[in-house]
Amino acid sequence: MTQSQATTESPPRGRILLVDDDPGLLRLLSIRLRAENYEVEAVESAQMALVAAARFRPDLVISDLRMDQMDGIDLLKELQGRWPSLRVLLITAHGTIPDAVEATQLGAFGFLTKPIEKEDLLSHVERALKVSGLPSSDESWREEIITRSPLMQERLAQAKMVAESEARVLLTGESGTGKELLARAIHKASPRRERPFVAINCSAMAENLLESELFGHEKGAFTGATRSHDGLFKAAEGGSLLLDEIGDMPMRLQVKLLRVLQESQVRPVGSTQAVPVDVRVISATHRELTAMMAGGEFREDLYYRLNVVHIEIPPLHERREDIPLLVAHFLDLLAKEADGRKIYAPEAVEMLVAADWPGNIRQLYNVVRQNVALSRTPIISAELVQKSLGSHSSKLASFAEARDEFTRNYLSQILQITAGNVSRAARLAKRNRTDFYKLLARHKLNPDSFKGV
Repeated sequence: MTQSQATTESPPRGRILLVDDDPGLLRLLSIRLRAENYEVEAVESAQMALVAAARFRPDLVISDLRMDQMDGIDLLKELQGRWPSLRVLLITAHGTIPDAVEATQLGAFGFLTKPIEKEDLLSHVERALKVSGLPSSDESWREEIITRSPLMQERLAQAKMVAESEARVLLTGESGTGKELLARAIHKASPRRERPFVAINCSAMAENLLESELFGHEKGAFTGATRSHDGLFKAAEGGSLLLDEIGDMPMRLQVKLLRVLQESQVRPVGSTQAVPVDVRVISATHRELTAMMAGGEFREDLYYRLNVVHIEIPPLHERREDIPLLVAHFLDLLAKEADGRKIYAPEAVEMLVAADWPGNIRQLYNVVRQNVALSRTPIISAELVQKSLGSHSSKLASFAEARDEFTRNYLSQILQITAGNVSRAARLAKRNRTDFYKLLARHKLNPDSFKGV
């Protein structure tokens, strides 16, 4: 066996993620590192790096310091926040002392200056990998969830905590926010991870069919039942069962489900014998179950059985910082289907970030897919995005607009409290009466309209 064959067949020495907006340097570093039997993935922006890190699971990140939109320092902060043990090497053509000090204080393992000498690079990589680590047991459970949103990070922290218990979880949120993905993540983080994860949409089938799918049936139990069927509770034995759109479950089946949760047994349709089951139930819905209970459409006792821990997933318009990451992720996925990878023009990305997204992540994916299919050039234009969004495109309020809206709402609230009494309202706002009248005039508020409110 030759030395090259031995190198090819031996396991990689480590996984390295390269980040630089210079394709030439990426190519050079990739060649050098692969020649030393490192597994390498190379991306051209920090946003793409965050997506790749969640999927590729690197042992080491080597990033340029100077990049557009998000630079190497910001990327370092994000990586340190998500994976504290991950080592990061920063490289720059501007090797100033302040840069080096800041990078070191933030936790950078090393600081290299372009042009990078091969021996220096390999020396730093070898030393970094000795103390590096992005263990799959730490974060692999949530690798399908692409986010940098503090709101989503908070929800993921809740999910990780509850996953380690046997508590039932109720996931709520608008359609398309990723409830099933989070349910899968909870299962992956739980002691049941080696057993099946099974999901069923309770609104997708007729009542009799749903009953048979969930609880099973005996041969001959109904017309067409030519053989026995175990049902999904049995299929998920030892694992987790997601009851998606639980709010659409018919009342009769709610009663049967309640009995299963109470007794940990299922009785197949047409059978007189109950079968024990060991399943963790996770339920999800976009509907307001409390309102449904008040209207007699959902059983209160079942609600409290299911809602031991409640996690509400925020809509996409509340986590707009995730949109560029999600778009980059979708473009990576679609590049395998399309003739080469496509990217969005900067103004097109701004339009995507500002859109309403009533269909949330599912709608965003469909728009990106459509744009990739219809774009005749490698760069997707803002005009194409506008056509895809239609009436759902919008414009984020400017700072001045947001400030004016806040001021008008604040003034209206004070006038309501004081029933239109300007002197009292001015005192509450700690403004003199003349200035307060000017504010009311500027925001077109008439104190008389608040009298008697």
